[in-house]
Amino acid sequence: EKRLAAEAEQEKKRQEQEVLLAEAKLEFLNEKEPTMSDKALSVLPYLFPLMDGLQYGRFLLSSDDAGANPFVVILAVLYSLYRSIPFSGFVAFFALNILSGNPSINRLIRYNMQQAIYLDIALFFPSLLTGLGGLIASGAGLSVPSGVGELFSDVMFGTLLLTLAYCAVSSFLGKEPDSIPLISQAVKDRMPTVDMLEGGTLDNEGRFIPKMPERREDNDKSDEDKK
Repeated sequence: EKRLAAEAEQEKKRQEQEVLLAEAKLEFLNEKEPTMSDKALSVLPYLFPLMDGLQYGRFLLSSDDAGANPFVVILAVLYSLYRSIPFSGFVAFFALNILSGNPSINRLIRYNMQQAIYLDIALFFPSLLTGLGGLIASGAGLSVPSGVGELFSDVMFGTLLLTLAYCAVSSFLGKEPDSIPLISQAVKDRMPTVDMLEGGTLDNEGRFIPKMPERREDNDKSDEDKK
């Protein structure tokens, strides 16, 4: 009976330890419900693709009545500030990439950082296709009407604004904007989950300490010892 009681006590302690470890993992990844400040901060990364995507809105934003639109004025001020920073695109890219790897930041913010990067990268391909199309057309002796390029830019800018509006509204509601074709799934695949935190222990304060990967030198030394 004493042995059974001791085993039962050990099993109870093991289960309690597993519960504490699971809670600590969730705390480590900060997958809690986002606060109001988290929701507001999660929208800011989308300024990155917005600034880089303004090239597609050059026709709409340069119209005669655009200067009277407060939205256009705000965009102009933000764009001037953005371009006043040397290598602003690279700075924004690396800053978002580094910060999105910080597990202490709320998941919604980290998710939007990654998605903003992917959206910014996606903006490169339409301009690439446009350039290639222009080269092929000129090589074939064809002239592309100016209205075609303007229409293409307007459609791209409108699509970008709708996408960013969806991301902003969803984020303010505390939901991940995970319905963008191709991009959202790629972001999900990069986001760490609790299942990825194999091993690890708790420190004296109950915080999760991830298991450090073994160094290659240690593995080589272990292999030599076995031989």
